[in-house]
Amino acid sequence: MLLGCTIVLSAFAQPELNRPNHDYARYYFGMSIAYNRSSLHTSKSTTFLQNDSIMRVEPGASGGIGLGLLATLKLNKRFEMRANPQLIIGGSKYFTYWLKNRLPGEDSVTTKILPSTIVSMPLQFKFNSDRIQNFRVYVMAGVKYDIDLASNSAARNAEDLVKLKKSDFGIEAGIGFNFFLRFVTLSPEIKFSNGLSNIHSRDPSLKYSNVLDKLQSRMIVFTINLED
Repeated sequence: MLLGCTIVLSAFAQPELNRPNHDYARYYFGMSIAYNRSSLHTSKSTTFLQNDSIMRVEPGASGGIGLGLLATLKLNKRFEMRANPQLIIGGSKYFTYWLKNRLPGEDSVTTKILPSTIVSMPLQFKFNSDRIQNFRVYVMAGVKYDIDLASNSAARNAEDLVKLKKSDFGIEAGIGFNFFLRFVTLSPEIKFSNGLSNIHSRDPSLKYSNVLDKLQSRMIVFTINLED
């Protein structure tokens, strides 16, 4: 009886090591699905206080879905380099305006939505902890270049628009967890992304644009990675 209990406890204490040769692979591939919460960090224009139409403006956050591919190159035991091109759908930005002097039929509070469909091209460096059986922690940081396919910066004769530029450059950092399953590695990850570029295509002739100066993207992303 005692011997049987000992064998059972040993089996639970020493789980089977899944895919032990994975750590020796020079490179590997995968795919990712992500949920992001995006917003804009704003700087008001110097003409904002002089504006006689708009009393207040606040940015808002919204959610989107990202689908991507993964390609990871092992540099040494601890460090890896990873490319993660992805398509981010949704995650529209928006601004809410409180108006002082309104035109006939205009509401006192109005929201301007800026649709967004982004092709994002991040390049990241990962630092891995030791593998504990079928579990490992990693931290990552890198840079990214984004192209907004829904950019309205070329639009004309639209006084109610806030125009955003097509491209953005930023930095990102996060933490993730590798769970080595029998046939695949499941890796939930959370990261924070900050745009460094001013993506506002400011037009002083536009009512809703001229009260804003710099607009910089901000994003929190929760990702599930599946790797071979």
